[in-house]
Amino acid sequence: MKFQVLDILPNLKNPLTGREIRPDERYSQALTSARYAEQFGFDAVGLGERHAGAFLSSGVTVLLGAIAATTSRVRIQTGVSVLSIHDPLRVAEDYATVDQLSRGRLELVIGKGNEMRQLPMFGIDNGDQWEALAEKYELLRRLWREEKVTWQGRFRGPLNEVTSLPRPFAGAPRVWHGSATTLTSASLAAKWGDPLFSANAIQPRDNYTVLIDHYRTEYAEHGHDPRFAYVGAGAGFLYLADTTQEAKKAFGPTYEQIMAFFSKPGNHTPGNENTFATIDDAIERGPVLVGSPQQIAEKILWFHEGFGHDLQSFNLPTMIPHEQQLAMLERFASEVIPVVRRAAPTTLWSDEDPYGGRPAVHGRTVADAATEVERAQLQQSDARWEE
Repeated sequence: MKFQVLDILPNLKNPLTGREIRPDERYSQALTSARYAEQFGFDAVGLGERHAGAFLSSGVTVLLGAIAATTSRVRIQTGVSVLSIHDPLRVAEDYATVDQLSRGRLELVIGKGNEMRQLPMFGIDNGDQWEALAEKYELLRRLWREEKVTWQGRFRGPLNEVTSLPRPFAGAPRVWHGSATTLTSASLAAKWGDPLFSANAIQPRDNYTVLIDHYRTEYAEHGHDPRFAYVGAGAGFLYLADTTQEAKKAFGPTYEQIMAFFSKPGNHTPGNENTFATIDDAIERGPVLVGSPQQIAEKILWFHEGFGHDLQSFNLPTMIPHEQQLAMLERFASEVIPVVRRAAPTTLWSDEDPYGGRPAVHGRTVADAATEVERAQLQQSDARWEE
């Protein structure tokens, strides 16, 4: 199992203390957490993107560039990049810049976004986000793989022999597809032979198992190489203590107040209500990682029983003092990660994965990882048709 620390940069008052973190301080904390995640041995850090609501993640590429410039080993991901509302040419340019700054450590996670209020802000009608995502992703793929791209579509003006600059560091970065509640993103990932990233954030585990099973079924039907059907899974907040009872007592009231806030009309996307209102229910059936190190390791392996996933993501409880967050991060790295890695091995980012050697820090052993994966996919498809 690989591990990612995700921050979607919520900017909420602590519901118990009333403390509110200034934006400059919040950004500093996000960058510091990324550096410590690298120091503690995490595999990836990710930043989300929101353009509505109480979040500070609208300028995510700026922050990712800062992370790229102040770290050297950890992989840099999004969670998600809302491609449905953006110009794919700008996405190609901006994220190739991050890829160059990080010397090949970027892996993009795309999605249509889970915040409906941001759609009209960028001229996308509600209902068009899925078609926009599919069209824009097809163009993004071409821009990162081809030069002198000529293209015409529905959601942006035509291109005539356009070469996006800078070019990516070593062929196209890997793209994952974020899937929160519907099968559509899972189907898009399967179509292209890309990895899937399940949100695993607000619904029971079995709901996400359905999405992942759908992805794997369609992935196989498209004839792609099963070695690269990687799956990531999110989680709710992390809160680690000596015992689960201590964790519940310390974090439970804060968690329940946050859930009460997001359950109010206007504070969540209709249909995406969190079903775990109490801390006890969230620990027993939900996605939060709250408890002792042993409890949290067992919870991740319980996820793995349902998902068979390769990458586990989680959010720090950013409403508590940052020093406590970093202490939990260090303890998670030393007491949880080794247990889970032994029980749930993966080939993701290993020598068996062409993207394992893509970054300069890992030797840049593959000049173009995307081409290597696509060649293997084509061979798998050809072999399937010959059977």
